[in-house]
Amino acid sequence: MARNFPDGTWALILGGSSGFGLATAQKLAEHGMNLLIVHRDRRAAVRAVEPEFEKLRGFGIELHTWNVDAISPAKRELVLDEVKSLLGDEQRIKVLLHSIAFGNLKLIAPDAAGERSAGRALAARLGVDAETLASAADELLDAGEAGVHPVAHAAVYPSGSYLDEDDFARTILSMGTSLLGWTQETFERGLFAEDSRILGLTSEGNQVAWKGYAAVAAAKVSLEALCRSIAAEFGPYGIRCNVIQAGVSDTPALRAIPGSEHLKAQARLRNPGGRLTVPRDVANVVYLLSLEEAAWINGDVIRVDGGEHISGVTP
Repeated sequence: MARNFPDGTWALILGGSSGFGLATAQKLAEHGMNLLIVHRDRRAAVRAVEPEFEKLRGFGIELHTWNVDAISPAKRELVLDEVKSLLGDEQRIKVLLHSIAFGNLKLIAPDAAGERSAGRALAARLGVDAETLASAADELLDAGEAGVHPVAHAAVYPSGSYLDEDDFARTILSMGTSLLGWTQETFERGLFAEDSRILGLTSEGNQVAWKGYAAVAAAKVSLEALCRSIAAEFGPYGIRCNVIQAGVSDTPALRAIPGSEHLKAQARLRNPGGRLTVPRDVANVVYLLSLEEAAWINGDVIRVDGGEHISGVTP
């Protein structure tokens, strides 16, 4: 594998122990970029991710990790002070990826979805029990058979507790505006390379209302607005900022969304490629945007979804 980045080049990944963050770490390490990974995992999860971190070191790069709350200003200051000491006077951060997935996934109102009739009608026509049919469809849906989702059990959403303003504020900070503090303080310490890239992650939920996704959607839109401002105001200092809009991906963050199996099924049917987006798809584009040839891409939302967002029909 060609080493496309010179010695002393670093990526700072916020949320780098799973999903898009870990896939990006793997891709950049393959091409010789050193890594600074901030993640927040419980002890059991840390034991599971340590082998992945060892694989990264196997590419011959330097890796430093911090298992801390990236949203805490005190922890951010601690990490960046340590990074300043590690990098010294010569080495700098080429890529800053914001991949924090910590949001509240409650509804904003009681679910009023009507009862599905397709499954009952099909069960009656076949002379089988409707519950048996729905359970069989659930099993097929779990196995990736996307076409059965209309007759599977509908998603069940938590009741009795709904999003409030505090939930929105915490989610927007975690998944959106927390990038500002990391950007400003990295810049203040002189840690950015002369030609550096800041990248955030968004989703189709920035325009489409998914149940249980309201707070995360607000965070994504906030992140996009912030990235445009970073692109404009930090651009004169050689910093480019873009957002990647990933297609529906089977990540831990998606699986936390109620009804995620139905979202995945609909995405598979819509997508011209007939599959979900995988973290490696996104990591590949982060890598491309990190290259010298991408230096004039700034302030944009770049879709990485195989055409999912333009497909208005399902087969």
